[in-house]
Amino acid sequence: MDRRKFIKNSLGLLGACAFPSTAFGSSDFYIDDKSLFDSTFSKLKAVQSHIGFGYFNIISFDEVLKIARNSKIGAFNTAQINFMDFMFSEDPKKYGFYGRKTCDRLTSAINKKDIVKIPRTGHYLFKGLPYDVYTRLVKDVGDTLFLTSGVRSVPKQMYLYMNKIKNSSYNISKASFSLAPPAHSYHSIGDFDVGKHGFGALNFTEEFIKTDEFKKLIELEYVSIRYTKKNLDGVRFEPWHVQIN
Repeated sequence: MDRRKFIKNSLGLLGACAFPSTAFGSSDFYIDDKSLFDSTFSKLKAVQSHIGFGYFNIISFDEVLKIARNSKIGAFNTAQINFMDFMFSEDPKKYGFYGRKTCDRLTSAINKKDIVKIPRTGHYLFKGLPYDVYTRLVKDVGDTLFLTSGVRSVPKQMYLYMNKIKNSSYNISKASFSLAPPAHSYHSIGDFDVGKHGFGALNFTEEFIKTDEFKKLIELEYVSIRYTKKNLDGVRFEPWHVQIN
């Protein structure tokens, strides 16, 4: 598979980088084959709609392929599968993302015995420390705090990442500044996001730090924020992202 055909570099093909080098590197990378990208993303989205938002959080890659193949969605073709392999395997450092790899295989599956579904959220947490920290957080901060994102399988992170790329005008570098690539999400090993009930999309902005919930949360000695300001992973400040070590 020729990975070069999937992306293009803004410095060589599109002119000078339009974003600050501190955020996105010396040049930006864009999806080259938009048709292939869109068809692949469309099928991922169709699988999510078919099985429901909640279960899609924990579905494996092999399950995605099977569900698509055995439904009206239709099987992913070889080019689409190769493209998802590219999205998973490509080293994201060129995009300005320096976070560590948290998942080794595209086909890695979450053991259902290791997770617990959190009522009224549609999300899951790993048993043990992640679940214990979350329940303690709700007790200490109050029930206005809730889980906005928990366990994410490879296909879930793939879907979110591709959605971010699409909404960033196919700019992979820009997308990688606000969302981890599929093989590099800490949500696959325990991290989770929290927010304030009724705050909507503002929970995923710096407006969250103005809430009483965040002010209480950040004072708790057992809580750490994964993506602090000027973090070394090259990701934007995410005050809602709770780090689990």
